[in-house]
Amino acid sequence: MIHLIDRRLNGNNKSAANRERFLRRYKEQLRKSVKDMIGERSITDMDKGGDVRIPAKDIAEPRFRHGPGGDRELVHPGNREFVKGDTIKRPDGGAGGAGREPGTGESEDDFVFSLSRDEFLDIFFEDLELPRLLRNALGQAMQKTFVHAGFVTDGAQCNLSVLRTLKMSLGRRIAVSASIRDKLREAQACLQRARAAGDTAATATWEAEIVLLERRLLRVPYLDELDLRFRNRVAVPAPISRAVMFCLMDVSASMDEARKDLAKRFFALLYLFLSRKYEQVEVVFIRHTDEAEEVDENTFFHDPRSGGTVVLTALELAHHIARERYAGGGWNLYLAQASDGDAFGADAGKSSRFVEQSLLPLLRYFAYIEVCDGSDAHASSLWASYETVQNENFAKRRVGARADIYPVFRELFKKEHA
Repeated sequence: MIHLIDRRLNGNNKSAANRERFLRRYKEQLRKSVKDMIGERSITDMDKGGDVRIPAKDIAEPRFRHGPGGDRELVHPGNREFVKGDTIKRPDGGAGGAGREPGTGESEDDFVFSLSRDEFLDIFFEDLELPRLLRNALGQAMQKTFVHAGFVTDGAQCNLSVLRTLKMSLGRRIAVSASIRDKLREAQACLQRARAAGDTAATATWEAEIVLLERRLLRVPYLDELDLRFRNRVAVPAPISRAVMFCLMDVSASMDEARKDLAKRFFALLYLFLSRKYEQVEVVFIRHTDEAEEVDENTFFHDPRSGGTVVLTALELAHHIARERYAGGGWNLYLAQASDGDAFGADAGKSSRFVEQSLLPLLRYFAYIEVCDGSDAHASSLWASYETVQNENFAKRRVGARADIYPVFRELFKKEHA
């Protein structure tokens, strides 16, 4: 028999079980508080925990207490204005509260709860997912699924199948005692015939035989070690979701520092989301001016390169990498593109046709994010060309300020409900 004892220590004055219960019970309030925190944080602080505030009224619980009961009319000592039976007029104004003038409004004390990094990210990305993700590849899965594989005669007590054990016990007792019960029924019939014939000696003999057979039946155990049956589970490789996210960012001269900052913030949030939610996801970083190149993460986010603008080169490079590395249908392909949309000449039209005819047939989802000034309301040439793309796997949004990044991100990657 194996006993597993969890000796992990909780923090000072903290209970892991109570903490998990609190997180489950007040998940909606915590989710709302986390969303409020997002507007106050930078992207670099997104993977940190922090204190969240929950209104005290949301966690208040009813209490039972003893009261005097009935209707009572009292005049307390020191009163000089009222006598028994007078009614007191309700004062004007609000109910008041802590930290305010009497009768000037409402207030409430907040309950402060500290979230760890993992708890914060779990709530932050809870209702987000990659759209149309299919489990279509075995690959080199690190996790395995345990499936039921019948019953065995040995195992841990927690896997004991009571129903199957009782069935085995009943079958064994029926098989072992069948011959004894046949002899018992035959002895009882002989005893009745001996009594009817008045044969005293035969009657005593059969009575002793019946007692002996009944004792033999009692010695058959109700439950034997041979009856024990344990549920057996075996680990089998399970189909997993393998995905590739292509991140395309325009770093041309028209992308000033403000626009690049918005694009990098979006991709940083996307990278954090992918690394947190999925294990079998690869990220391909592509940046482009008039030429496109595949770069690593550090170069993608921190290299100051700039130049002209040709969007088609980045799209063609993503298509080439998808064909060369991820062909065969074993991968879910996604693409996120961030640009200011300033494409020159025929580049915008060529890019939209290439997306519709060559890229979208390979992709599960294409998300285009156009970064612009907050006051810039006119559509860019690339945005206008993308308007002609008619495909349910294609989505485009505009981001004009830091506050727009998270709402747009949630809208693009919200969880699909069946």
